Amino acid sequence: MDIPLMSMVLSQGQVQQQASISLMKKAMDQAEGNAEFINKMMSGSHIQALQHAVQPHLGGNIDIKG
Repeated sequence: MDIPLMSMVLSQGQVQQQASISLMKKAMDQAEGNAEFINKMMSGSHIQALQHAVQPHLGGNIDIKG
């Protein structure tokens, strides 16, 4: 293998690694944002809204039999 070809292969590997790291950082930032959102929703009065978002079909109807 000649030196120019090795240089191109090494450069391409570095670009792929940088792209992978960038994608991983983006996923980690999104996960952190999701965690912050969940923590905010779990605090105080937002619990009912969170429960409704998870199971929106519950609590919508009341069956009364007499």
